Amino acid sequence: MRLVAAALEDFLRKPREIYLHYFGDQVVLKNTTRLCATKPIVTVNGKFPGPTLYAREDDNVLVNVTNLINDNVTIHWHGVKQLRTGWSDGPAYITQCPIQPGRSYLYNFTLTGQRGTLLWHAHISWLRSTMHGAIVILPKKGVPYPFPKPDKQKVIVLGEWWKSDAEAVINEALQTGVAPNVSDAHTINGHTGPVPNCSYG
Repeated sequence: MRLVAAALEDFLRKPREIYLHYFGDQVVLKNTTRLCATKPIVTVNGKFPGPTLYAREDDNVLVNVTNLINDNVTIHWHGVKQLRTGWSDGPAYITQCPIQPGRSYLYNFTLTGQRGTLLWHAHISWLRSTMHGAIVILPKKGVPYPFPKPDKQKVIVLGEWWKSDAEAVINEALQTGVAPNVSDAHTINGHTGPVPNCSYG
């Protein structure tokens, strides 16, 4: 026990740069129009797709998620290596209990040895169809990109859009035993593209 205490004291005494990123997110319903029809969708902070999270390699990330809808939710950090933080991985009923309506959960993980753009998404039922976004992991400060530094970067999130409720689509498939209906459109950063005779695509 003394050896552990001494090692911890030594670790805490050494100067180091530690970067901590805190994000506060609210899961909410938002009326959204695509393909000439409006429906309520599950979003993070009312955005579709959700907010892009920016951090650097080896940064510690804290994401406090508050569930303000009537369904249980979780968030999976797709591609993030959860080293000793499996409880922050997000698969409902596997690594964590879902976040119940009106409750919050603090995801806490470190982006150990990772760079690049990854995806976060809901990980319960089909809420992921509208509740998703990007995580951009930049190199550590002072560490160059492993390729020529880009002049500009743009996050592109590809998705799908159903005119009907995506939860109803998967529930029908589960009840009938057939594959779910294909989506009505694909999206690029939440947009389906122009639709004739519509005020919004």
